[in-house]
Amino acid sequence: MVHVAREMKRRGMVQPLLIGGATTSRMHTSVRIAPEYEHGVVHVLDASRSVTVASSLLNKDQKKGFLKTISLEYKKLKEDFANKKSTKQYLTLDQARQNKVKINWDDFKPVSPNFTGIKVFDQYDLAEIANYIDWGPFFIAWEMHGKFPQLLKDEKIGKEATKLYHDAQALLSKIVTENWLTARGAIGFWPAHSDGKDTVLVEVPRDPQISGGEERVNLEFLRQQIKKAANQPNISLADFIKPGPQGADHIGAFAVSIHGIEPHIRKFEQEFDDYNKIILQALADRMAEAFTELLHQRVRKEFWQYAKDEVLSYDQLIEEKYSGIRPAPGYPACPDHTEKFKLFHLLGGEETTGIRLTESLAMYPASSVSGWYFAHPESRYFGVGKIEKDQVQDYAKRKGMKLEEIEKWLRPVLEYDA
Repeated sequence: MVHVAREMKRRGMVQPLLIGGATTSRMHTSVRIAPEYEHGVVHVLDASRSVTVASSLLNKDQKKGFLKTISLEYKKLKEDFANKKSTKQYLTLDQARQNKVKINWDDFKPVSPNFTGIKVFDQYDLAEIANYIDWGPFFIAWEMHGKFPQLLKDEKIGKEATKLYHDAQALLSKIVTENWLTARGAIGFWPAHSDGKDTVLVEVPRDPQISGGEERVNLEFLRQQIKKAANQPNISLADFIKPGPQGADHIGAFAVSIHGIEPHIRKFEQEFDDYNKIILQALADRMAEAFTELLHQRVRKEFWQYAKDEVLSYDQLIEEKYSGIRPAPGYPACPDHTEKFKLFHLLGGEETTGIRLTESLAMYPASSVSGWYFAHPESRYFGVGKIEKDQVQDYAKRKGMKLEEIEKWLRPVLEYDA
């Protein structure tokens, strides 16, 4: 987003820039994006509110005053952020590595998966996937907040939430019985070991008909650098993979997607049926997440079997009470989207996964999920948070990328102004 703002300035554009979406915030907009573009940068909480913002910007009498008010507000937010920022303390990368997660690897024997390489699931049973849908985020997409199913009885939104739920169930039944959509997934496991720092080395057997031997793929991870309280580690995902020798442990990867939504979206658009169009889009997203949940359960109990005796209820699955994690590139524990290149390479690319990466490393179809599998019982989700320049320089060197290029991809987590 900062890159886009700078490009607009470089090209001499004067159109106001609206920022929105799930990963954005007013604070990030005011601190990182607004200073890069002088013709108006406005954070919009959600798409429905963009109408009033656009109206103010299109009104010649209101535009100047509106942008001035926003500019003053963001300037104050940036100053407040700078004052708070000075109170935070950060470790050097070497200090953070010395405070890594302490795991007694001598007494831990990693479980080997039932196979190494890739397994593809094509046209997976939609009815089975539907049983794993987490309905909470479905209602959040409609700005109905609260825990499901309790929100169906909420005094304020219960009536509308119940109607929406019944309509969604009816459309879901049609999707399943008439096979509107196709679920495709791929999982893979490979021998791996960490270098004791922040790199995980993955050994991938080569095709014997081509060259034989093994290809090594280095997965690069980032480490928390903020100074922690006593006995609190500075975590990197690499901490959860056993250090050498070669093949001391394993790592997994997955990619799932829901295909076939486009003709049904076009039909609803032709009928001016925005209601069912949005329900369908939200359901496709939920089914991709549900497929992810289902496959992860099968990995734990069947394909990797590191938790083969696991017995969890639906609520416990939603609350992530299982052993192991599935962090995704671009999200808090591994915020660098460029590691997706390696993930999809390991899984066989678009031919195997059915997913295409865009130039900004979003996934198409939009209802897609990908990530890593970590099996160690102490592995847990976390956020890397802000990182210092010494780590970014080290990271760029490990990845063989120019510092400026990696700073562009990591800009949201940089503690310094690049």
